[in-house]
Order: sequence, then structure tokens, then C-alpha cells
Amino acid sequence: MNYLDEFLLIAIAHFFAVASPGPDFAVVLKQSVQQGRRNALWTSAGVGVAILLHVGYCVLGVALILTQSPNLFIALKYLAGAYLAYLGVQALRAAKPPENTSDAIENKTVLEESVWLAFRRGFLTNALNPKATLFFMSLFTLVISVTTPTSVQIAYGVYMALATWVWFSMLSLVLSKPGVRGFFQKSGYWFDRGIGVSLIALAIRVVI
Repeated sequence: MNYLDEFLLIAIAHFFAVASPGPDFAVVLKQSVQQGRRNALWTSAGVGVAILLHVGYCVLGVALILTQSPNLFIALKYLAGAYLAYLGVQALRAAKPPENTSDAIENKTVLEESVWLAFRRGFLTNALNPKATLFFMSLFTLVISVTTPTSVQIAYGVYMALATWVWFSMLSLVLSKPGVRGFFQKSGYWFDRGIGVSLIALAIRVVI
């Protein structure tokens, strides 16, 4: 109870951060529409686990190092921008979805084999997101008191990881519904290109 006010402040700040459009949302949307529910849920899990990475380096004090080393943070920004641009180019080059039964079966097999890739995509998108880095740096240096025990800080981190996973899993369940997927897929190549352009725009925004 001693840390309830601090936790509520963290929970509110985290909700607005995770609900705002960004690279995580764009990737989960792309996976939900193009790959389906199972793939999108694994991508969401990757995003959630990446939160623990941010919490980990903040608890260990690496966040302080990042704030004192502009060159290191700039390098992180360029790395994140390159990764988002890579995802954007992939979306622009996406092939037309299969239309006949045999192709659908083949696509299902590929989907089952790409679970790890889906998880990795979600993890890297969040882990390399400077917006997430800035958020957690601010949270652990300005909101969370230096007197807060490490165990309590870790508990905050676990909550944020679980809340992030639940949020994007809920989005995955909604966006991967047949009606919603069908709506987006009606655009065919145009949807792929729209997602690709959005990711590349996010990459540019991250860098500048």
C-alpha cells in the first residue's frame, strides 16, 4: 500500500503510452491482417517480453548511462530506424495472398513454422523503439522514487509487460477477425503498401 500512488501513476502513464499509435501497433496490425491470429498473438507476446528488457536495463542503471551518452542513444535511434525501414520494405514487397485451397494449405504450414519469427519481430520492434526507451528512462528516473525497493520496481515492470501483452493480444483478436481481415484485405496490394509506407515513415520519424 505504501507504493499504491506510485503504481497508479505508472499504470496510467503506461496505458497512454501503450495505447498511442506507434511501431508496435503498426506491426501487430500487419501481422493480424496478413498472417492471422496465431501469428499476431506471438508478435504481441514478443512486444510484451521486450518490456522486460527495458525494465531490466533501467533497474540496473543503464538508463542513466544512455542519458549521459548521446552518441549511444543516437546509434540506437539509427538501428531502430533501419529495422523499421526493413519491415516497411518487406511490406511493400509482400506477395499476393493465395486464392486456391492448395496454396492456403501451404500457407498454413509456413505460418506454423514462423511462430518464432513472429515473436522475434514483435520483440525487436519494441526493444529497438526509442520511444519505449525514452518512456522507461523517464519513468524510472522521474516517476519512480530512488528509495523504491528493487523488488517493487521489478513488480512494476512485470505488470507493464503483462499489461502490454494483454493490450496487443486484445488488438490481435479484434484485428484478426474474418470480417476485419477481409475489410483490410479487400485492398490487396494497396493495404500492403500502406503498411509499408507507414513503417518507413515511422522509421524516418524515429531518426529525426
